[in-house]
Amino acid sequence: MVSRFDSSSTKPRLDPGKLQAFLVVLTVVIAVVSLMVGQAGIHPYEIVKILLSKLFPVERTWSKTIEAVIFDVRLPRLLAGLLVGAGLSVAGAAFQGLFRNPLVSPHILGVSAGAGFGAAIAILFFGNIILVQVFSFIFGLAAVFFTYALSRVYRTTPVLMLVLSGIIVGALFTASTSLLKYIADPVNQMPSIVFWLMGSLNNVANADLLAVGPLILAGIAVLLSIRWRINLLTMGEEDARALGVNTELMRGIIIVSATVISASAVCITGIIGWIGLVIPHIGRLLVGPDNRQLLPVVALVGASYLVTVDTLARSLAETEIPIGILTAMVGAPIFAYLLRKNRPGW
Repeated sequence: MVSRFDSSSTKPRLDPGKLQAFLVVLTVVIAVVSLMVGQAGIHPYEIVKILLSKLFPVERTWSKTIEAVIFDVRLPRLLAGLLVGAGLSVAGAAFQGLFRNPLVSPHILGVSAGAGFGAAIAILFFGNIILVQVFSFIFGLAAVFFTYALSRVYRTTPVLMLVLSGIIVGALFTASTSLLKYIADPVNQMPSIVFWLMGSLNNVANADLLAVGPLILAGIAVLLSIRWRINLLTMGEEDARALGVNTELMRGIIIVSATVISASAVCITGIIGWIGLVIPHIGRLLVGPDNRQLLPVVALVGASYLVTVDTLARSLAETEIPIGILTAMVGAPIFAYLLRKNRPGW
């Protein structure tokens, strides 16, 4: 925990403009590889022709099956991976700046625990994928609302109270989810709940992207537009107020934006951990702690990272590996290395 924003430490490690250009190219390459890889391998030239065929008259040299694989299976997964990876990374970086603590993640206020409980209810009583997503989104927002309401002390919201309230609310929803798993049918319902909680892009469809994609993009846009104010919040509330920042309003904007991103992501992919915790640290290693350069960089790094992990999840074995397992297996060692290499701080 730090109380001052060290302006001398904001000098970027790498040139932000060149780094962002490189990351854009890297993300495009990873996206093309993601569309190529799978049980049915597709040549990149053919992928480009299939994609362009929706905009220009292109001679059809491919089967309808390959076209369906691209547009109905792989492209929705790719777009979901880009959106969710970028969104969780930006939300994590914003929360770490807001709480002035490099060890918090987008799920610190209980959004993932609430979303998991909502999904478990829908799986247990309805078994409809659309209701699973709706219930997940609603309960994710409700969890953060309860956290914020519980943290209110004398009409203010101290940061420490927010964190403690998030732990309480998250523990309550996690225990409730465990109770639902205990009473669920062990043959059908229990595996569905467990698999959903592990996280996966397997069930993402075009309709899901149309429903939650604009919400994630809006949340990212808001956080990017106020990223210089997040720098002021990292100096501490008193200093930020002295510089003319309405800290209560700014805190609310950050929490709402990050919560909408997290709830939208969780409702279509399940709980995917470590991205919002680890990627901001990698971003600081590359460009430093200045959020004006940090947030665009972590958005690109997070997008390419999640797409890469998802490609591995559906390619390493005959059956798809839940993506939450891989993000934990990759993220935990990276985080341990970063903690060893750098002092916990900005």
